[in-house]
Amino acid sequence: MNLIFDDKIMNMIDATRIYREEPMKKHTTFRVGGNADYFIVPKTTEEVKNVVTLCKETDMPYYILGNGSNLLVSDKGYQGVIIQIYKEMNEIFIEGDQIKVQAGALLSKIGSAALESGLTGFEFASGIPGTIGGAVVMNAGAYGGEMKDVLEEVTVLTPEGEVIVLQKEELELGYRTSIIAKKDYIVLEAKLKLEKGDRDAIKAKMDELKLQRTTKQPLEYPSAGSTFKRPEGYFAGKLIQDAGLRGFQVGGAQVSEKHCGFVINKDHATAADVWELMCQVRAIVKEKFGVELEPEVKRLGEF
Repeated sequence: MNLIFDDKIMNMIDATRIYREEPMKKHTTFRVGGNADYFIVPKTTEEVKNVVTLCKETDMPYYILGNGSNLLVSDKGYQGVIIQIYKEMNEIFIEGDQIKVQAGALLSKIGSAALESGLTGFEFASGIPGTIGGAVVMNAGAYGGEMKDVLEEVTVLTPEGEVIVLQKEELELGYRTSIIAKKDYIVLEAKLKLEKGDRDAIKAKMDELKLQRTTKQPLEYPSAGSTFKRPEGYFAGKLIQDAGLRGFQVGGAQVSEKHCGFVINKDHATAADVWELMCQVRAIVKEKFGVELEPEVKRLGEF
């Protein structure tokens, strides 16, 4: 316990939004992970800035979390401060063909808002289980679309505590990366530019992609979506399947029998189970095909 941090944070954030020894399995889609020393939920840009500044002043490690859809937290938890930008910072504003959103807005909610306003171009993202903040950081994509196709500008907090606006061409959006990830910026808001479209056609497209997800992906189990990045010239799921690893299990973690690109929490898995399974899958694929699988899932804490 950091007494200086403890004392000062109480004057910055309402006590109802400060949690101590918070189980991280409640805040990740893998549903695994030990406790975080502090779990703080800011409501404004100013609060985010103040908490980050305090963490730096008191040498407290910190991590920015959305809804935890791409994260594996250690069973030992996280010795530091989790700053969650999610439900308290999730407003969506629509003006013409532009959508301005706070970083904590879920992609599914933005998709629904776009549909409601007859705006097309965001259908690909409407089923991705994450927030716009996380999606921007990693230039998330699915079904042939990526965030770079719809982003116009992003408001970020720099490590120096400055709030700046980055235009699309400044974001360096590549496959699962961006300047935001490289420079440790924190996403606060994003502005999307879509196109006017036909509501029925937009709805049909969203329904079609939803059906593909539900029939091909193991949505009935906790997971973090695609576990590995797509290796150049290959598909991770196909390599894992061809290595004979469909259904391969370590403890309660399993390579999904439905889609080999997913590692799932099949039966009360621990974070250690998930990571060991990922390591074994990588080793076997490397041995059989000479291809290095790179995790798409981020790890937090001690493994």
